[in-house]
Amino acid sequence: MGGYQGPKSVLTAGLSRFCESLAAEGLDTERVDDVTQSGETARALFDGIESGAFQAGYMASGYLTARVPELAVIDLPFSQGDRHAAYAALDGRAGAILREAVHGATGYHVLGFWDNGFRHLTNHRRPLRSRADCNGLVVRTLDNRIYRETMAAMGFTPVVTDVRDLREAVMTGRVDAQENPLTNSVVFELYRDHRHLSMTGHFFGVVLFLCHADWFGDLPPAARRAVETAAATATVRQRRLAEAQDSDALTILQAEGVEILPRSALDMAGFRAACAAIMDRERAKLPPELVAAYLGQ
Repeated sequence: MGGYQGPKSVLTAGLSRFCESLAAEGLDTERVDDVTQSGETARALFDGIESGAFQAGYMASGYLTARVPELAVIDLPFSQGDRHAAYAALDGRAGAILREAVHGATGYHVLGFWDNGFRHLTNHRRPLRSRADCNGLVVRTLDNRIYRETMAAMGFTPVVTDVRDLREAVMTGRVDAQENPLTNSVVFELYRDHRHLSMTGHFFGVVLFLCHADWFGDLPPAARRAVETAAATATVRQRRLAEAQDSDALTILQAEGVEILPRSALDMAGFRAACAAIMDRERAKLPPELVAAYLGQ
């Protein structure tokens, strides 16, 4: 199995717990915590899981939305403000719909939905309080149409880089800003160059814990149950750590002298209004049952 973040990541901690649980059942695993350290891209990991070169790993759900349109329910800007409500939905009917959609459109099987944190803005130019402050800034975002359109609506010029190149893009000033959960600002030490943080929470990120579908289907029943149980245990641990690390990351960023603008200091109404058309358009494309199950609306 593989990942694309280092040893400090809560996603790596999830993989570690998965391996521990399988080891307790007498099943051996081989884990590569960060494929980018050997020069690979995160995209190569995703392709490897689907092809069977890796049996399991994780990826931000936004990377897969172009192939699985139902995942756009997670990408709707400013739509999810409660991570525990998201957990409940993903462990229930919304998650069941998304698992089926992913399985039907890809070679993946979803083992769990992990917490990738609320996404915020950092930059090296100036405090970003309103849409006007974002004008003219180049922002790094995911390879996801809705993410790019949301950043553009907020006033940025969006560009896409692989996770492997994120630190370099920030360090060299190739991008003025980037959007990520707080933990990534710490794990990738982005705070060394980006001294301004705006707590927009414009997306709640979800990571798909995945495995190669055919591999999973071919497992003996006992091994399949062990994998499912280990995945459930890893999901619980990963979510708890993700929530705790949000608080820890904020403390670290404060200690490092990063200027932090809370939501109360931002023109959140203006940001939401700028993205409202995207929200309405994308929501109209989704199955009403899925929208109701995930957003409770």
